[in-house]
Amino acid sequence: MSVVLLTGATGFVGRAIHRYLQRRGHDVRVTVRPGTAPRLAVPTPQTAIIETDDIFARDAAWWAKACAGVDAVIHAAWFVEHGRYLNAPENADCVQGSCALAQGAVEAGVAHVIGVGTCMEYRLPGENLCVNAPLEPANFYAACKVATYQMMREWLAQHDTRFSWCRLFYLHGEDEHPARIGAYLHRQLQAGKQADLSAGTQVRDFLDVRQAGAMIANVVDSGQTGVINICSGEPLTVRAFAERIADSYGRRDLLKFGGQPPRPSDPAAVVGVCNLKKSAELLEFL
Repeated sequence: MSVVLLTGATGFVGRAIHRYLQRRGHDVRVTVRPGTAPRLAVPTPQTAIIETDDIFARDAAWWAKACAGVDAVIHAAWFVEHGRYLNAPENADCVQGSCALAQGAVEAGVAHVIGVGTCMEYRLPGENLCVNAPLEPANFYAACKVATYQMMREWLAQHDTRFSWCRLFYLHGEDEHPARIGAYLHRQLQAGKQADLSAGTQVRDFLDVRQAGAMIANVVDSGQTGVINICSGEPLTVRAFAERIADSYGRRDLLKFGGQPPRPSDPAAVVGVCNLKKSAELLEFL
């Protein structure tokens, strides 16, 4: 199996990626902030830990040392503070730091670099978003993701390093931020309280984060390169998504649709076309 360096391993998506890498038997090396190792999804004795206060402030030389002996890098770290990240200036630091990682990976002889992007890179709305769909980011976060994708792609191509870019759609599930819709619904319904929602007409591509993490980690095994949509491919209204969760509690009566106004910037539809090559092991997991 491969030696994989994973950034963002204590985050929402990174924890799911870490679990599946360990399940597949890879040797995992993670970068974490000092004192955050207990938040890793997998017991720390099974994982090599590199501590640094800010990975996005590290230069190529630091990354070359961190990547020594590594076969593949999965770069899942980014600034994602809820309520701030869409237009936060920290996104620009993430671009610079990600490019330094790519340079260091090349210096260390890493064979495959896997980055994590977002469906917001595409021109939205879109109900059939293939990987060759036009790009038109509508916020600073998405613009910085596009810039990182393009810069890493060109740099790694110059050095014959394989590159994959995994665009995430609408994830939910374990470790979800409490303000996100899935976590909000579970919290309200578990407590027997009313859940106030918009009309719920928006169409989304929802995917459990555990499946998304496994799909990204599977790219190490498959070797698939290029842009990869990490999505279900299933169009589902927000209303239907909420009703599925409510049905698990038998409490559709607690859902109040139309009680919250829709956000003006919220696209009517965001649905992807999944092009991931799925191994037999991944299909069994999914």
